[in-house]
Order: sequence, then C-alpha cells, then structure tokens
Amino acid sequence: MEETNMNTAAGASAPSGSATSNVDIKALNEKIQQESAFVDMVTMEMSKVIIGQQHMTERLLIGLLSNGHILLEGVPGLAKTLAINTLAKTVDAKFSRVQFTPDLLPADVIGTMIYNQKQEQFSVKKGPIFANFVLADEINRAPAKVQSALLEAMQERQITIGEETFKLPEPFLVLATQNPVEQEGTYPLPEAQVDRFMLKVVLDYPKKEEEKLIIRNSINGFPTPNTVIKPEDILKARNVVKEVYMDEKIEQYIVDIVDATRYPENHNLAEYRNLITFGGSPRASINLALASKAYAFIKRRGYVIPEDVRAVCHDVMRHRIGLSYEAEAENINTEEIINGILNNVEIP
Repeated sequence: MEETNMNTAAGASAPSGSATSNVDIKALNEKIQQESAFVDMVTMEMSKVIIGQQHMTERLLIGLLSNGHILLEGVPGLAKTLAINTLAKTVDAKFSRVQFTPDLLPADVIGTMIYNQKQEQFSVKKGPIFANFVLADEINRAPAKVQSALLEAMQERQITIGEETFKLPEPFLVLATQNPVEQEGTYPLPEAQVDRFMLKVVLDYPKKEEEKLIIRNSINGFPTPNTVIKPEDILKARNVVKEVYMDEKIEQYIVDIVDATRYPENHNLAEYRNLITFGGSPRASINLALASKAYAFIKRRGYVIPEDVRAVCHDVMRHRIGLSYEAEAENINTEEIINGILNNVEIP
C-alpha cells in the first residue's frame, strides 16, 4: 500500500501555481528519515518510565510536532502526569503542573500583579503556565472562568497581565487531563473550548503483563530518562513536518471525512442524520491534516498515506462531533460514528 502511494505521490504534480508541484518524494523521504531520527530516541527514553501506553506516547509526540494541545481522558493512575513529566525531561524543557480545583482562580494559572511594599509599585508575578510543558490536571474540576483563561492562552500563545503582554515560551504544549464526565463534581468543557484541543486521547487500563512491570518499577524505582533533544530541535522538526508531502487526493479524503460529520446523508450515511447535532469545524480538517503529517514523520516517511489519516482520525474527531439525545438513548458513541464514516468514505 505504501509503495503504491509513494509512486503515486512521486509522479503527482500539484495544481499549477502551487509551491508543491514536482515534489521530489525520494529526496524528501531521505530528509525526513534523517530529521526524524530523534523520535526513536525520545520513544526509547520514555519507555524506560512509561510501561505500555504507546498510543499515548505517540500522541504526545504528534501534539509536540504539530504545535497542538492534547486532552487526555481516563481514570486516575494511568501515568498521565508521569508521561508529560518524562517527555519534558527527554526534551530538556521546563515542566509545570496545575491541579485544577473548584476554588482555583484564573490568576493562579496565568499570573497576576502583586504590590511590592519596598519599591511601592506593582510587579508582575508570572503563573505556572509560563513553561514549555504544562499539565492541567483534572481540568474539568475547575469552573468555566479558569478553563477559559487557560484555553485563551493556548489559542493566543500569549498572556496579558495588567498592561503588559507576555509571549509564552516555545515549544508550548498543554496536556489537560479530565475525569470521565459521569463522575461527580466536574464541569464538562463546553464544545467550543474542547475544539481548541488538537487531540482527545482516551486511555484504557494496562495489560496484565504490563501491569506486572509497572509494579516492579514502582517498587524498585523508576529509571531516570536521559535528555536527548533540545527545545530548538523541536521547533526545527516542526518546520520539517510541514514539508511532509500530502497529495491532493489525501486532502480531499480529509475534507470528505469531516464533511461526513456535517452532512452524513451526502455520504450514504442517512441513518446518522438524527444522531449528530453538529460536526467538525474547519479546525478539524486542519488538525487532521497536521496530525497525519506528524504521524507520517514519526513513522519516518516523507509522504502521507490514507492509513495515516485513519490512524489519527479518532483522536482528532472524537471531541468534535455532537451527539443527539437519540444517539445517547441508543447507546451510540462517537467512536462508532467515526468507524462508520471511515468505512463509508471512499479511500483514495
């Protein structure tokens, strides 16, 4: 399948006037293989501490390489905090953790003005959001005002405190965790705010063999991961990810998938019409394309194939589809709807 798509891409030319016309796939492939060598090193260092959860590790790298934020959903104890802390150590980056609680204030996240009695003037005290990796733990425990302050910072990549505006450091990755919404004492994130997360990753319990290793590591002490890459290397890699070739047919495939969440009847999915209240926004299409390129980069390939799109589709789309009461009554979730769309939309 990959060989077929590679030949197609190598012989393809973009529309006239496009900067991607006459792409040399072979040369691009070699470049990507060289530039993506660090991915294996980061994955290896993280696997020293994080047992299993390969899906989560890959998604963290996709978010990092695509300049996107990640929402993790799962019960406590699945190494969500440990994962981003470990990633920060492998990248030699600053890490901060904010425990979201019902009494948290926006200033506790972004910072505030404090009065200095000696100098008799106000000065800025920056909040924990000024870090390369920010863990917003149990984001749905805090009220909407705090959530909005964090999500605005994620979108704008800057913070205004008093009359001063501060740029957030680069790279900047927010990993927010949330409890399943059926738990008590939570404030589910509004759909418009959830849409700002590039990926929503749902975690499951480890396998039995993996859990035995987790027990051993916890008793004997987790090994310390080595620093294998610097923040500036990540910024360089992001530019290379953008160069990953995406054929116009793949672009059309992405557009068709997102369109099927809006107008399912146009894709032989009329039965979904009453199950979906709203579909993916253009942000869904953009993020699906970016995540597909990053996934191809992680797989050390210089071009995107349909399997890349399908591999990241659930994580990009699951929080961007609104379910009707009818769907909930029939116990139909977004996973089933995405599976139905992927099975019906024609693969290029």
